[in-house]
Amino acid sequence: MNILLLSVVKSNSIEDKGIYSDLLRTFRNNGHNVFMITTIERRDKGSTQLIEEGNSKILHIKTLNLQKSNLIEKGLSIFLLEYQYKAAIKKYFNDVNFEIVIYTTPPITYSSAINYLKKKDKVFSYLLLKDIFPQNAIDMKMMRENGILYKYFRKKEIELYNISDKIGCMSQANVDYILQNNPEVKNEKVEINYNSVELSSNSFNTLDKEKIRTKFNIPLNKKVFIYGGNLGKPQGLDFLLITMELCKRNDVFFIVVGDGVEYNRIADWFSKRNPNNALLIKYLPKNDFDTLVAASDVGLIFLHPDFKIPNFPSRLLTYLEYSLPVISATDNVTDIGKLLEKEQCGFHVLSGDLENMLKKIDLITDEEKLYHQMRLNAKRLLIDRFLVQDSYDKIINAYNENKKQ
Repeated sequence: MNILLLSVVKSNSIEDKGIYSDLLRTFRNNGHNVFMITTIERRDKGSTQLIEEGNSKILHIKTLNLQKSNLIEKGLSIFLLEYQYKAAIKKYFNDVNFEIVIYTTPPITYSSAINYLKKKDKVFSYLLLKDIFPQNAIDMKMMRENGILYKYFRKKEIELYNISDKIGCMSQANVDYILQNNPEVKNEKVEINYNSVELSSNSFNTLDKEKIRTKFNIPLNKKVFIYGGNLGKPQGLDFLLITMELCKRNDVFFIVVGDGVEYNRIADWFSKRNPNNALLIKYLPKNDFDTLVAASDVGLIFLHPDFKIPNFPSRLLTYLEYSLPVISATDNVTDIGKLLEKEQCGFHVLSGDLENMLKKIDLITDEEKLYHQMRLNAKRLLIDRFLVQDSYDKIINAYNENKKQ
């Protein structure tokens, strides 16, 4: 079959490691032809280009800035994107008959492109729901509830759900949210399709970890807690800064890796305080970041306490892949922390609950037997829930069920 993936996550090769390239590679390895359309933003100063790798093709289309841009440009970018995708399909892939189109949020403006494919190819449409917009913008006070922008994007959101043959959600809380807040969506249309990865064969011994820590000037004899990912308002990173400032243990060290609209503010905090228990790294390529995670001891996840939508950060998978227990400091809506505690591979703390946060840091640092059991449980959870073959199987099964109807 011919499979098309629409996303704004940059990818230069199907051999890259990431949740979408891993999924496409699984389709390819199962004998399918795979196509991907993604973006190259204005700031990157590139042009539209088609990359061909055997029976896979990746098309980069030139767009306005979608990430780390002002609200006006970002809004215009999202508005234009569905028409740019549609135009790109017509120009580059119009002679291809697609059986399945997979698309990921954000953004939510795919309707025009999906409608075109349904008319042209009677394509089966599968939405991988990774973000619930525009409600997340309301939660972060980036958009006015019931304002013009909200009404427009809410209409586009409903269109997207209606045109999708199947909606794969990141967790049960996401399934429940979609069904409770979108009564027009039928229960049988929605299923759990977790963020997923291909299991890496990489292994790191003690000597490797010492080399990596030495390279980044990270203490060899301390328990290293790492936060990696976007540095933006949705992450509620003030709580991370407070945690690092008030954690007085001499045997604990924090690493913050990432980029985003809050990076400069966080860098200013580091510059003024010059903490001896923390390190800030602006950005690392995926492979370098993974080696840094492998040299760390505990993964950290932060989410803003005001969220009313159940986020489920994909960064969790990297931590689990390298057997790191995880502390999630989040709102009380997401179920990521509940999963960690149920599977005994981490702890959940409400964002802002400093006393409990410091207690969890103490516990995971002092109780070596507990810590090592959590490491084993972390890798087991990845294998049980988050392998890409499971995601592939769900999409194929949904396609086959649809064909029977």
